[in-house]
Amino acid sequence: MRRRNPSLTEPQYFILAALMDGPLHGYGIIKAAEQATDGRLRIAVGTLYGALERLERAGLVATDREETVDGRARRYYRLTEDGAAVLDREALRMQQAAAVVIGRSRGLGAAPA
Repeated sequence: MRRRNPSLTEPQYFILAALMDGPLHGYGIIKAAEQATDGRLRIAVGTLYGALERLERAGLVATDREETVDGRARRYYRLTEDGAAVLDREALRMQQAAAVVIGRSRGLGAAPA
């Protein structure tokens, strides 16, 4: 990994999360991210490949293999060990941040005694 603590955008986070179960090609990544967010996040093709390029340069994903399907090249990407570590750290960071808000919001809306 080239950077110690790269910050992840939401699409990058869900791209990495999509690769947790194994290598996927671009369309598979888009569908997995969409499914994981109940359709809330729709990653455009241009966004996907730009993000994959940045994640690959950072050492967080790697090309797993290429296949030709119906005369077109299909590249599969996999999560690297560094990518899994960054994803775990980001998930923990978000969980801790959410706990602060959830803990404070429990008292909101309650009438003073």
